[in-house]
Amino acid sequence: MATASSSPNGPDGLRPRSVETLRERQRRGDLRVRLAADFRRLVAESGLAEAYGCTDVVVAADAGFTDQASLVLHLGPTDPPIRMRDPQLDGVAVLAAGSTGDLVMPIGGISESGRGGAQVLASLLTGRSVELISGGEGTPLQPRRELNTRLDLRRIGGGRLLLHRGIVENGLVALSSAEGVLRTAWGPLLGPFAQALYTCGGADSIGLAMPGLSLLGPGSPVLVGGAIGWVMGSGSAHQPRPKRLPSGHARTPGAVAALSVDLHDLDPRWLRAAHFEGHGGALLVVVAAPIPLLDGRIAAQASTPDSALEAPVLDVSIPRRIKPSFGGVSYAALKAGTIEVDGRRIAAAPSHSPRLAVEGARGLIERLLNGSFPLHPPALPLSSRPALIPLEA
Repeated sequence: MATASSSPNGPDGLRPRSVETLRERQRRGDLRVRLAADFRRLVAESGLAEAYGCTDVVVAADAGFTDQASLVLHLGPTDPPIRMRDPQLDGVAVLAAGSTGDLVMPIGGISESGRGGAQVLASLLTGRSVELISGGEGTPLQPRRELNTRLDLRRIGGGRLLLHRGIVENGLVALSSAEGVLRTAWGPLLGPFAQALYTCGGADSIGLAMPGLSLLGPGSPVLVGGAIGWVMGSGSAHQPRPKRLPSGHARTPGAVAALSVDLHDLDPRWLRAAHFEGHGGALLVVVAAPIPLLDGRIAAQASTPDSALEAPVLDVSIPRRIKPSFGGVSYAALKAGTIEVDGRRIAAAPSHSPRLAVEGARGLIERLLNGSFPLHPPALPLSSRPALIPLEA
């Protein structure tokens, strides 16, 4: 957790405050919490000092698609015992983790049946059962060689959804220079240069309201799919030192936090299984996080408008690791629906759900106000070591 200045007033002239002070307000029932958008409006109307003086916590949220996630299931023993080999859930291949009844299922990808991990998870969360088929290795202590049964949430002892890129500091803008329709992980793109899709909610997102994910780390609570989840640490392709604006906000996808949440606590209203033709399965997940305003610097960054934030524009039709870039465009232009790239005016649309993000943020505000969501600093900050190291082959 970022710490406040030790001086009576920070360099911005706003008096720092501690997490414990905010916890005490929460215990008394007078914690002052606002949506990120509402805080920005208040700053624009009344100035940073007044807005800071009447706001303790800002809440930001994301509702984007991911195929970089896994579902871990803890199953009970069979009689006779089995050491599973090549198991499948509703036709989706899963990994048997050792000699126990643990299964690991990727959320992304697609099977011959047309279903993927996201669809299997959606079935479980909506009360349906899924078929479990597995061979067995036939060891002396685990002699069973076949298993065919059905599972629902009541028959799964425990499980967790792991989001390897649960919170990303910034997003990107995808467009295509190729003729026709390009099938991508963000949705279909019409080219050449006819349409753009952007993956981040700009100033309303967690990563751009909290540059560097500075208040998150192992042990930080976040709201994931309607349930209290936890930051495990740095996530896939974590880049703690991206190019930044003078305000400290990332100009490209930067820091990444990996998240974990209990399967049985998830609410299907805040997760949606999806299939992108030509790419495979994905899961739309609503994630919301509190941003305690511990000092004026944190408050100033949380008040930065869409017009002062940007995302990189990439030509994703080029099948190379490093794709041609057209620089950055402001989130104000993206949200207005039209951007200008290389002299062309291009229609822009979100590849995420702004509506669900706002609803998820409001859900977190309700929990903060009634005391059912803890304000808790992380055990450690996110790693300073970059995790995006290309494979050379």
